Amino acid sequence: MTVEQCYDVAVVGYGPTGATAANLLGQLGLKVLVIERDADVYNRARAISTDEEVMRIWQSVGLADRLQRDMLPDRPTAFVDADGVPFIEMKIAARGAGHPPQQFIYQPAVDHVLRDGVARFSNVGVLIEHECLRVLPKGDQVELMAADLRTDTFKRFRASYVIAADGGSSPTRGQLGVGYTGRTYGERWVVIDTKVLKEWDAHDRLRFHCNPSRPTVDCPTPLGHHRWEYPARDCEDEQELLRDEAIWQVLHDQGITEEHVKILRAVIYRHHVRVADRWRVGRVFLAGDAAHAMPPWIGQGMSAGVRDAANLCWKLAAVINGSAPDSLLDSYQTERKPHVTEVTRRACIGGRIITEHNRFAAAVRNRALRALTRIPGAQSVLQKVMWIPDARYRDGFFAASKHRAVGWQIPQPRITDAAGDAVRLDDVLGGRWTILHTGAAPGGASAWTELGVPALRIDEPTLVRWLRRKNADAVVLRPDGFIYAAAESEQMLPEPPTGLIPATIGVTA
Repeated sequence: MTVEQCYDVAVVGYGPTGATAANLLGQLGLKVLVIERDADVYNRARAISTDEEVMRIWQSVGLADRLQRDMLPDRPTAFVDADGVPFIEMKIAARGAGHPPQQFIYQPAVDHVLRDGVARFSNVGVLIEHECLRVLPKGDQVELMAADLRTDTFKRFRASYVIAADGGSSPTRGQLGVGYTGRTYGERWVVIDTKVLKEWDAHDRLRFHCNPSRPTVDCPTPLGHHRWEYPARDCEDEQELLRDEAIWQVLHDQGITEEHVKILRAVIYRHHVRVADRWRVGRVFLAGDAAHAMPPWIGQGMSAGVRDAANLCWKLAAVINGSAPDSLLDSYQTERKPHVTEVTRRACIGGRIITEHNRFAAAVRNRALRALTRIPGAQSVLQKVMWIPDARYRDGFFAASKHRAVGWQIPQPRITDAAGDAVRLDDVLGGRWTILHTGAAPGGASAWTELGVPALRIDEPTLVRWLRRKNADAVVLRPDGFIYAAAESEQMLPEPPTGLIPATIGVTA
């Protein structure tokens, strides 16, 4: 048993959630340890899409533009009937986060870029092929024990805090005795990943084949890949379903032949709707699939974990740096859980539309939704009902005032910086507390500026209009871009909360 040094934060698991957390914490200057059991990036493309808000998070660690090169943005989506005729056709509209609103991804490529990003930080250590066997809170630290799977030796570490991003079967969650409630769908789904050999009509768009006899998801993925997913019938044997002959039978029904794709791998899985009873146990936090699992219908499982990391990491840095009380960390679950719950609910709605097996009900669905989409404005209503909810937290670490702008994430237009260049807003804000105002410096601003919080006047038209729709002439932004406090022109901004030293919270390395 070797005893190693102490860290600010230990991250257990090195998937997209853990790797995003390692990038965020590394950039904040914290001493971080990542523990990962597997030897390399998992080569199966599990997540297949993400969105503009997640790209904004990856932008904050300087990786968005690199990731964008391997993504497929702004593809149309169609829900088609058994004859292949669409009854819903739509493209996701942007909400102003400064990136394409929907992106198809090839997860192994994303994982590699995120890990390359972590390698920039000398303050982040990564232990690959190490299995975390124990996470034991002890006073003001957490003791971890890991097995080196290459040498059959054991190592012990200490950390001030731990982020457990070790998946849906999270051993850490089990050690802490935290329940994982919900349900698992009985229906088995076959997932086929392929390499594209020859493109075909509609190869680059998402289609939900809502055929009662065999619902099928037909999904483009970048870098020359394509995926299909479909349910197994009760009478079908799993081993037979995974044979090439059975797979080709389904693909041939879609008009796809051996000249179009090469089958790379096939697996069977079940959908889960689960959430951990607690996301914080003392100094240990659950994130990503360790905290929640949802069906894949709107492609938000990975994205939800990345949002968890973004919400949690700046708060951990604030507490560790002594610029905020430990109670700040209690807002993590308060803010994130309702958003995850609503995302999951919408994913389930989408799943019900896609997987209706009753032919009469499917016919009614097709006719009703086809008629609905002909109504002007219906597309935006469908997006509001079926796509991810707004970037807004209704409760959590915010000023006590009930101003309607509080809890919203500020949009991200391009603005003109001091050098006269057009840049994204977040690149100017730099992940720090900031006051934005549209006129004269607001009343009460001095209490913030005396703590080192900058006050910036903005005149970018879309941002000014957005603030005015929220009846706000001045807002205080948290490091994650969410509005902590807001005021109209004649109002005073709320004072900074007791114990908070905002100027020390932000990018420090």
